[in-house]
Amino acid sequence: MATVALDRINKSYGTIQALFDVSLQIEDGSFVVFVGPSGCGKSTLLRSIAGLEDISSGSIFIGGEDVSNAHPADRDVAMVFQSYALYPHMSVRSNMEFGMKVGGIDVAERRVRVADAARILQLEDYLDRKPAQLSGGQRQRVAIGRAIVKNPKVFLFDEPLSNLDAKLRIQMRVELEALHKQLEATMVYVTHDQVEAMTMADKIVVLNEGRIEQVGTPMQLYHSPASEFVAGFIGSPSMNFIKASDVDEIVSHDISADTATIGVRPEHLEITAINKGIFNAKVAVKEQLGGESYLYLKAATGTDIVVKTDGDNQTMSGEEIGINFSRDRVHQFDAAGATIQTD
Repeated sequence: MATVALDRINKSYGTIQALFDVSLQIEDGSFVVFVGPSGCGKSTLLRSIAGLEDISSGSIFIGGEDVSNAHPADRDVAMVFQSYALYPHMSVRSNMEFGMKVGGIDVAERRVRVADAARILQLEDYLDRKPAQLSGGQRQRVAIGRAIVKNPKVFLFDEPLSNLDAKLRIQMRVELEALHKQLEATMVYVTHDQVEAMTMADKIVVLNEGRIEQVGTPMQLYHSPASEFVAGFIGSPSMNFIKASDVDEIVSHDISADTATIGVRPEHLEITAINKGIFNAKVAVKEQLGGESYLYLKAATGTDIVVKTDGDNQTMSGEEIGINFSRDRVHQFDAAGATIQTD
């Protein structure tokens, strides 16, 4: 396996710039996730590492070797795409063998590699089937197996679970995490789904309009977001944002004079009796999901608030309630959206 180092990567399409001075160090054997909204540059950055996009400037190093201008086949990476891209007329075995066959690897070595990949991915009973005879999850495992048999330095995944249903996505997340631990491989994974990022990554790279907004472990980003953008993107449901001017005076004494907005996560809000909390709000919608419930509130200022509470909570739609929160759960942001550090 290998490290991946990006040094001031820029990418432009004519007059439109997609990446701005992106620098990043990906450690050997780590599972790094690029996450962000559509158009943030995450897939462009991944494709640049793979060599499927030419960078405008900067340098890309894989295993210490400068591959900035190298052909994709010479970078020793394997990419798994959103679409399975399997040959429908070929068996699973042939699909996994094909790249090695083109690469001139002898038959005996091909058989060993396919057998090993099939065992790791639990595909041993499906090697003689065609893709049409497989489920979506099995097809994606074949696509991953096709990458494994290459024995690459780096695995690159471009939203590989997007075409699966919710249950299969969860199952495949677990399988990919197990695969990473088993192979001890360097993996770079792109998704727009912050739940995937939080559950799978050793390190998350949050991208925003072609720039890296923050890099850190999932819990670093959750507890210490560098900006309002990161705070709103990481966590489900999203963090609540309230204008500092709309917060009761009891809180204003505890916030910085430069604070334009405060943020509190739905799971850190507490329900109390009306006029007994920091502010009052009316329950517009209640979603009961069994073990937990979400209350969608409208504050008197017009601010929308979401509260995550116990599934047995008896609060009803249309009810007016008080909302409380601990001062140490408050995140503060200035007018530009940057986090204000507090003691």
